[in-house]
Amino acid sequence: MKLQQLKYLLAIVDNGLNITAAAERLYTSQPGVSKQLKLLEEELGMQLFTRKGKSLGGITPAGERVIERARVIMQEVENIRSLASDYYEEGTGSLSIGTTHTQARYVLPEIIAEFRKRFPNISLNLHQGTSEQIADMVKANKIDFAIATGASELFSSLLLVPSYRWDRQIIVPKGHELTQLDRKITLHDLVDYPLVTYVFSFSGQSSLKRAFADEGLEPNVGFTARDADVIKTYVRMGLGVGIVASMAADCADRKDLQIIDAEGLFPRSTTWIGYRKDALLRKYMFDFIQLFAPHISGRQMDLLRRATSQDAVDSLFAEAELPLRDGCGDKITAAA
Repeated sequence: MKLQQLKYLLAIVDNGLNITAAAERLYTSQPGVSKQLKLLEEELGMQLFTRKGKSLGGITPAGERVIERARVIMQEVENIRSLASDYYEEGTGSLSIGTTHTQARYVLPEIIAEFRKRFPNISLNLHQGTSEQIADMVKANKIDFAIATGASELFSSLLLVPSYRWDRQIIVPKGHELTQLDRKITLHDLVDYPLVTYVFSFSGQSSLKRAFADEGLEPNVGFTARDADVIKTYVRMGLGVGIVASMAADCADRKDLQIIDAEGLFPRSTTWIGYRKDALLRKYMFDFIQLFAPHISGRQMDLLRRATSQDAVDSLFAEAELPLRDGCGDKITAAA
């Protein structure tokens, strides 16, 4: 068995069982990939894929187990290469991040700008998606870091480092009747209006959905989108009352929108940055973590480098007061 065969095997899987596409990605020939797959199956004495004529139809149960172990092996190979690079070319390399639109648009620009100043020769790749899509990126080994909020059940293969907390805020056109209330807004007020919010907010066990359910209320969801800027566009059009992450309530929005504080109305959310438990992180990767979560002390970072389980990470930050990130005004306010 050769590492090249395992590399070809994973390329086939990551390209939808299309051998031609896998060969193109590997800059080799389709017959060469097919030959190595055949040799691997013959050596193992088992079929890794079902066949439909000359095409691959699916992955066999045995193939699933082999692929899982092959990913571990190839990750360790990459770790060894990274370890060698650390000694000779610490200032070069790459960093791929999977995150949501809100993080990419409102949180990461300043962090990435500072990171680029420190490491101008590091190639950065930013991939956006929902939590489910980011989890698929992790599974396909396409990213080094995942940045998301909640949904920890989708990321059991990662170590999740709590980074900051945030509240939701309500956005409406200027002069909207909800801004005329002489009291704090309630969920009962919101059910009288169509809501415009994130596409994932009302699926599964969303904390937003639970907040209404706990009050015995059924919200009227008028429009959903993945992009906070899209949500604000449709609020401006009068399609409903917007609910967005506090970071997305930008100062520039106040020209034609009003922001209503919703602190305490919905559960406070925690954003984390995660990486694979078996990954060997280079120094510049830990520097990125510290830029994203500057509350982490030097001692905590040293302990984090040695953590191998989520329990160890949770214990490390059990007593930590995470920063509270806002939108318009101070980007990070008092710890909470």
